[in-house]
Amino acid sequence: MRDVAVIGVGLTKFGELWDKSFRQLIAEAGSKAILDAGISGKDIDALYVGSMSSGRFIGQEHIGALVADCSGFSYLHIPSTRVEGACASGGLAVRQGYLSIASGLNDIVVIGGIEKMNDVGGVSATETLATAADQEWEAFFGATFPGLYAMIATRHMHEYGTTKEQLAQVAVKNHANGALNPYAQYQREITLEQALNSTMVAYPLGLMDCSPVTDGSASVVLCAAEKAKEYTDKPVKIIGSGQGSDTLALHSRRDICTLDATVHAAKMAYKQANLTVKDINVAEVHDCFTIAEICAIEDLGFVKKGEGGKAVENKITTLDGEIPVNTSGGLKSKGHPVGATGVAQIVEITQQLRGQADRRQVKDARIGLAHNIGGSGATCVVNILEAM
Repeated sequence: MRDVAVIGVGLTKFGELWDKSFRQLIAEAGSKAILDAGISGKDIDALYVGSMSSGRFIGQEHIGALVADCSGFSYLHIPSTRVEGACASGGLAVRQGYLSIASGLNDIVVIGGIEKMNDVGGVSATETLATAADQEWEAFFGATFPGLYAMIATRHMHEYGTTKEQLAQVAVKNHANGALNPYAQYQREITLEQALNSTMVAYPLGLMDCSPVTDGSASVVLCAAEKAKEYTDKPVKIIGSGQGSDTLALHSRRDICTLDATVHAAKMAYKQANLTVKDINVAEVHDCFTIAEICAIEDLGFVKKGEGGKAVENKITTLDGEIPVNTSGGLKSKGHPVGATGVAQIVEITQQLRGQADRRQVKDARIGLAHNIGGSGATCVVNILEAM
């Protein structure tokens, strides 16, 4: 397999973007990435687009062709494919683009991630997101994702002594990082008291434990590594990529406090990269809820199972900590436009490894990890990147 590098990245503002359409958002992120890479349309061999549920959010399917069209590339007839894996759609799109180049089929591909979630009301958005759960055994009975992750949190607290204060500290940390990110939906810090006293959603998760409903798009350009220096003097190589699956329904899991899909995907990525978790300098993990970040840092191997809450409390995961996690602000503060999230994680890691993360820059970051999950963990993608 050939080595693959990131040569361009692009991002829109995340938030409630009432004045921008789905077409405008994906075109903006894509054009930024293409300009960053210094390529033109004729250089592109394929497009891959991560989008979870555009049919329900904006009433539009056939997203692959739409993206090629609104990007101005329809006349080039570039193959354009939509990739769906719930909230992991973006990470899967990156992996599909990576594999197409690694296999030798393509040389340059553009990856886009997009979701326009605020054009429907809050109830409709919740119902749409619930399609990523098991419809027969979870959603039919009224289980939403706050409820499912509340079960995980409650069990984690029971098994390991994790506290509501530790959950709240995840939100406080990520908002502190998001306050430094000009693209974040919430560019403001919060206090521990605000997090602890926020409106209860599903015990023990309050409003500040939950990621928001977000509009936004992200894009990256991938290239065969041997050609990367033709386009950029700061290429970032994807050195490991792993994917795992698990049961769709939470009740069928071996252990609801461990996302086995994450464990499997991480092992695959570490093995391919020929690295251990100790080699990772910075990580973006899927914190759709605060308990999800705690589980992620355990399942990825940064800390032992059950010690995630203590790790956050001891500030191991802060910007200047032993392993900075969610330097972008994470899904909690940066926002979570579900189809775009996994691509945006790659954008953040690339900026960190290029030394372009401004006030949230991790010193001497050389190797970064991006972790993207779908639903309650039925799908997981882990990508490891290294500054070339």
